[in-house]
Amino acid sequence: MTVRDCLASARARLQASGLAAADAALDARVLVQHVVARDPAWLLAHGDHEPTPAQVAHLDACVARRARHEPIAYITGVREFFGREFHVTPTVLIPRPETELIVEAMLEACPAPGTRMSIVDVGTGSGCIAVSIACERPAAHVTAIDISAAALEIARGNATRHGVADRLTFVEHSLIPAGLSGLDAVVSNPPYVSLDDRDGLAPTVRDFEPHAALFAGPTGLDLIGPLLEQAAGALRPAGILVMEIGAGQAGAVMRMATAAGFADVAMRRDLAGIERTLVARR
Repeated sequence: MTVRDCLASARARLQASGLAAADAALDARVLVQHVVARDPAWLLAHGDHEPTPAQVAHLDACVARRARHEPIAYITGVREFFGREFHVTPTVLIPRPETELIVEAMLEACPAPGTRMSIVDVGTGSGCIAVSIACERPAAHVTAIDISAAALEIARGNATRHGVADRLTFVEHSLIPAGLSGLDAVVSNPPYVSLDDRDGLAPTVRDFEPHAALFAGPTGLDLIGPLLEQAAGALRPAGILVMEIGAGQAGAVMRMATAAGFADVAMRRDLAGIERTLVARR
């Protein structure tokens, strides 16, 4: 079986599983590329190459997993975020493009790369936010917090992978531990999905991504209130909070932020036009 045959077979199986033709073609290419450890240009130029029997068997298993709607990032073990590859497993939320808004807002608020900063990332998951900020701001120290020990192990690995492990501290905790104060910034992509919306989620999200990183009570706001209050107490005067929220939550969250003591409370929209990222100052 050649690379060309593998691509055609994988595409047909994925389309038969319910994926749209374009998605099936893209996913087939990504999986073949993953299995043979080559880039897209190589695949295009070497359609007659014959993968080893072990590679064909591996591809068969990968295609079967994708046909069951498992996210492709969990199958390949990687996801790109802010121009870097991050290792991901089912113990962590898959990094999403809209979450890059947190990093962008943080960098805009603190434009000098050489400024010494103390930053906390609450619910770090894969570490994509914490590691990205540490890479972009070489003088910053980031405390990465997560309730999941397994997630912290993934985050540690990603920090090492990108050469910033010496400037990250990893803490197993639900929100912000007592004793952290005088922070320059708090960033977070907390759980914010309503339990009432569970059945409406795509199977790739609902059935595979960690529920502790997704759901936060009947309104999705169960953790946001306590996080706002703790961040207000931990930040220095004029310190910044940057947090992702869910669609339709902007009004409630802005009111909660103001009540917690934040000023200059504003929202940023994602590429879909959704008010997605809260930016506020202590």
